[in-house]
Amino acid sequence: MDMNVSARCALFLFLLAFVDLKIVSAAETGGTSTAKPGVCPRRRWGIGICVELCSNDSDCPNDEKCCFNGCGHVCIASTQMCAEYCYQDGHCPEEQKCCRIF
Repeated sequence: MDMNVSARCALFLFLLAFVDLKIVSAAETGGTSTAKPGVCPRRRWGIGICVELCSNDSDCPNDEKCCFNGCGHVCIASTQMCAEYCYQDGHCPEEQKCCRIF
């Protein structure tokens, strides 16, 4: 068998398995992935651990959100959005995040 044909078959089977996995995952969660209030906090240091511990907020306990840590996704306590008019996160108090209004 031609190597190119083998590679195409392998890629097709991999993609088919990936799509099937996503369908099963959506069925297990009822097709919903409810976002929790708040935003992911600013990362203070470089890259976090390279693992996927969650895929959406509903995978996380209590009020934690599923946040990107620079390499993977982990559950982290959320921060509130800045209520004041702002241009960047630095205009907000403490760990709050700016929601640009302009």
